[in-house]
Amino acid sequence: MDDEPRSVRLRIDLAYDGSGFSGWAAQPGRRTVEDVLAAALGRILRLPHPPGLTVAGRTDAGVHARGQVAHADVPAAGWPAAAGGQVSTAAAGGQASTAAAGGQASTAAAGGQVSTAAAGGQANTAAADRGVLARLAAVLPADVRVHAVGPAPDGFDARFSALWRRYSYRVCDDPARADPLRRHETLWSFRRLDLAAMNEAARPLLGEHEFAAFCRRRPGATTVRTLRALDWRRDGDGLAVATVVADAFCHNMVRALVGALLAVGEGRRAPGWPAGVLAAAVRDPAVRVVAPHGLCLEEVGYPPPAELAARAAETRNVRAYPSASGC
Repeated sequence: MDDEPRSVRLRIDLAYDGSGFSGWAAQPGRRTVEDVLAAALGRILRLPHPPGLTVAGRTDAGVHARGQVAHADVPAAGWPAAAGGQVSTAAAGGQASTAAAGGQASTAAAGGQVSTAAAGGQANTAAADRGVLARLAAVLPADVRVHAVGPAPDGFDARFSALWRRYSYRVCDDPARADPLRRHETLWSFRRLDLAAMNEAARPLLGEHEFAAFCRRRPGATTVRTLRALDWRRDGDGLAVATVVADAFCHNMVRALVGALLAVGEGRRAPGWPAGVLAAAVRDPAVRVVAPHGLCLEEVGYPPPAELAARAAETRNVRAYPSASGC
């Protein structure tokens, strides 16, 4: 039929060990997460070419992810075929949506009434999702795992619909606790850290600011960001763990913030120093961009399905901080 959808947007939730990758983004002659995942999707969906991918967070070389989210637009005919020809049944107008959290599929029912056919459609959708996961597990390398995949709700964009991203950064500051089995995900820095001083230094950085002092500028890209959380705690193994949450991050932002706070925690800088660097709005060579392997993208947050398209439209508007724009 002419009104049949020609493509379906898939939401893909995945995790990876970034140690063996040159980051997320495809690069000629380099092993990247994007290339590996696209090739696997193209293979199981029997596509003539790997699909294009849009991702919530373009992680750098060596950075890990537990809660990365991507989307891909693939031919509608190829999606049910990937799971052995199982096709989901629509309850209302033939539309099915995937929940933002966990990739769980739900079928819309007209007037809120769920029919037997709708329940059967949900079962078929879940079976299709499991079939694709099994096929992806068989073709992906051990350092990439897809945890959920399925049709996304209308308006979903993995990058622009996101409300926030949450990263963690792990530091071992005690040589007696250095675990060689975790050396690929933990920075070893054996000066005992003062986490209270680091949290004091972090508080003035919260909120919307021009973060040019902590970012590598890119042409045409804004460095205005809203930092929602930046705090340090000790985990059960005694590691110092930073939790960093923002609407989005510019290039090197998290690692530069961590580097500035480590200087405070080691006693080399006063707690007020990072706020002074932020206010200067220029890169300070004294701010060390720490190694990538301690950094992990833990989670990406999205609004309810009905608000996804509006959020994407809002995010696409390039922001300018008032003091930087002259207003």
